Amino acid sequence: MIRSAPRILALAVALGLLPALAPPASAAAPITTAVYTADPAALVAGDTLYLYTGHDEAPAGGTGFVMRDWHVFSSTDATTFTGHGAKLSVSSFPWAGADAWAGEVERGPDGRYYWYVSVNGNGPGWMNIGVAVGDSPLGPFTDAKGGPLISDDTPGSAPLNIDPTVFVDDDGQVYMYWGSYWGLRAARLRPDMVTLDGPVITPQGVSNFWEAPWMFKRDGVYYLAYAANDSGCSPPNHACVRYATASSPLGPWTHRGVVLDPVSSTTNHPAIIEFKGQWYMVYHNAAAPGGGDFRRSVTLDKLYWNPDGTMRKVVQTTGGGANLALTATPYTSYVSPWETLGAINDGHRPASSADRGHGAYGNWDHQGTEWIEYRWPAPQTVRSVETYWFDDDLGIDLPASCQVQYWNGGAYVPVPGQAACGVAADTFNVTAFPAVTTTRLRLSITSRPGHSTGVLEWRALS
Repeated sequence: MIRSAPRILALAVALGLLPALAPPASAAAPITTAVYTADPAALVAGDTLYLYTGHDEAPAGGTGFVMRDWHVFSSTDATTFTGHGAKLSVSSFPWAGADAWAGEVERGPDGRYYWYVSVNGNGPGWMNIGVAVGDSPLGPFTDAKGGPLISDDTPGSAPLNIDPTVFVDDDGQVYMYWGSYWGLRAARLRPDMVTLDGPVITPQGVSNFWEAPWMFKRDGVYYLAYAANDSGCSPPNHACVRYATASSPLGPWTHRGVVLDPVSSTTNHPAIIEFKGQWYMVYHNAAAPGGGDFRRSVTLDKLYWNPDGTMRKVVQTTGGGANLALTATPYTSYVSPWETLGAINDGHRPASSADRGHGAYGNWDHQGTEWIEYRWPAPQTVRSVETYWFDDDLGIDLPASCQVQYWNGGAYVPVPGQAACGVAADTFNVTAFPAVTTTRLRLSITSRPGHSTGVLEWRALS
């Protein structure tokens, strides 16, 4: 997904005030921070919830997806997850070459588990949908077909054949939805789970579809959730999750609204599941340390229903520490008239320290010590900050040092026991400390000789 690159001339910001923008909210703690995970799918088998995820391996500052395998996680309480490692990879499909993108696992009529995945084939075309099969939710999984189930050669295929969601109805009929680039497609599958049962169709009534469909059924109603990338999602080029309902598995569909607002990654990918009487929205964001648009992390939050069967918008919770910066007003000792202070808390995840895609704070040509700070109308409890430095190689460089300070009611003092304030490029530098409760938090920044300093994003975490 392409990020927008607005730049705001901010002469008024030099006076020290710029209202915060309206970025995505922080969300629940990732299911793991051992690896970066993305594109979740969910399955309940017995008393266990299984999450099937992609695996982001892009380096810090990377500008493209690096994904080679898929991982499995399980939980019996939807709170603590056990990682089972990579259970499927691109090499599991001899006909495939790269790109282990989104997939879903569904139990077939034969009792086995079928894993439908987006993968780059070696032949003509680009993305295909392959199928692996295993005897348990943890596999082992092997290629079930010996070739793609869906490819560019499939009559009526999508503009981009990715993101399969598979649904088995009460009568045993199997349906699959997939697609991207505004091209949603659907088809019936035969009971063998690996053969189309009729033509590919284009479902009707799905508004602003972009990618990542997820289909399920509740109380006789069919639901289709999906990522949308339209003017109703904010900030620009961040996907939200919309949903539609139908009385038939193939539609026509009626759009019902947004169920998940944009998250901290530009992409969004839903999986909706009931587990032990509670419904959950499973999705990914960029909330893990060092995270970004290509280093995402899967999380989940509770989903609730209205009496009429519509879904309430999911509240992205603060299990992993809310980014309190998103509700703060930023101030500074000085900002260059061609930079923008508002960039530090607009929720953007920079691709590198040179990424000016959402603007940047900089204090050129000042040298020595300058500061940025957040102010809140009510006291906030802060336990860490994460700082992404700006370095343009044109006078603004990484700082020599920094210090986190807070307002104690009469003066700014260093937060107690803070870890070293990191000054590394191309990553979020984490500074943790015992919790402080304050209405103001300051980052004091000292430049290297002959240079000024800048910040792309500064998080303050609860």
